[in-house]
Amino acid sequence: MLRSVWFAVALMVLLPASGHAAGPTTAPKAGEPLNIGFVLYTRSHTPGVLKARWNYANAYSGPGLATGGPTTGGFAGRYHVRYFLENGQFSDEYDLEIQRRAPGDFYDVAWITDGKVSARGVGLEVAGGKSLAVGWRRVAD
Repeated sequence: MLRSVWFAVALMVLLPASGHAAGPTTAPKAGEPLNIGFVLYTRSHTPGVLKARWNYANAYSGPGLATGGPTTGGFAGRYHVRYFLENGQFSDEYDLEIQRRAPGDFYDVAWITDGKVSARGVGLEVAGGKSLAVGWRRVAD
């Protein structure tokens, strides 16, 4: 499982470096965090619930919980997700939309605030379909 997660992370980091990323590729200014995040969603024993472990720019991280998702099938669906910092303090919450991309085990992911997309990501099923590894970035549109 760990090998699959590291592969997914490496793939998401290398794609922008190889020029396949959409949008600007300029380096951040000194002291600014990278606009790159990672989250691993794992199915809970409770139907429609995903446990999250997230990181943003290697500066912020913690657990999270996505609820209200589909009770059967894969990861695709709409959820409400709440994230917390390592110390347990509330961080953020979003409406989360996960859409499966055919063919394969890839997904498009969007975090929505007040009806507007706040962040977008791409995901890959790992650990035999028990988890979804997602690389993401905040968006201005």
